[in-house]
Amino acid sequence: MAKTDSLQGSLDLMVLKILSRRPNLHGYAIMTAIKEMSDEVLRVEEGSLYPALHRMEEAGWIKASWITKDTGRRARIYELTTTGKNQLSSEEARWQAVTAAVNQVLRMA
Repeated sequence: MAKTDSLQGSLDLMVLKILSRRPNLHGYAIMTAIKEMSDEVLRVEEGSLYPALHRMEEAGWIKASWITKDTGRRARIYELTTTGKNQLSSEEARWQAVTAAVNQVLRMA
């Protein structure tokens, strides 16, 4: 099983990709999406996700807004910005290059 440490370097990519397909998610929904989409192999803890969301917001990749749910509870939701879409493209290209290089090493070793 993968541990949270294995997400280092891929958390931004996963969050940006999820928000590109499902805008206006709150943090818990993002954590749940990662867990479900990875067949529960990857788990993101609040202590990793929320600082990453804050950092991505400061970088201008995502924007956050507060909504009030039907239950009366407030939730902070996130969506991708144009800058975030560009960053997603860069992150995907970097990820493809890294995974191709790792696969090449695995084949040649």
